[in-house]
Amino acid sequence: MISQDSKKGMRNPWFLGMIGLIAVVLGVNGTFIWLAMQNHPALVDREYSTKDRKSDTAALNDLEAHRALAWQTTIKQPKSIVMNSLMAYEIGVADRAGLPVSGTMEVEAYRASDAGRDFTTAFRETSPGNYQGYIDFPLKGYWELRIRIKRGEEMFEVNTERFMVATAS
Repeated sequence: MISQDSKKGMRNPWFLGMIGLIAVVLGVNGTFIWLAMQNHPALVDREYSTKDRKSDTAALNDLEAHRALAWQTTIKQPKSIVMNSLMAYEIGVADRAGLPVSGTMEVEAYRASDAGRDFTTAFRETSPGNYQGYIDFPLKGYWELRIRIKRGEEMFEVNTERFMVATAS
């Protein structure tokens, strides 16, 4: 006979196992939520809502200007990149007709997982359309380069593929 006053059900191993499983799941979820609140990832720029705020028309005009320039870049970078070592980069820029583009260039090193370590380096023009600069990556992990070339009022931006920076062996 089953009664509401019977305490046998509370000692059933299946019941205790189910309660234990629920407690473990809640504990793990709580830990992940706590870690997410403590370690804010920097995958999105913190000023995304105000930085480069443009209307749709302005953004489309910028895209059209970028497409109209059709500048081509060639990047010569080291095969293996080691943190805390000065690495030489050479970047060539040519316009649609293949003529060199002279102007000013800056390269932003962007690390998606730690925005506090992003930095910008100015490259110098060594010959018409050829730029050289040195980059010292302070942390290992995946990085991208954002290259900005300015000639007069014309501005051209291009991003590199992600690449790995290793520790010194």
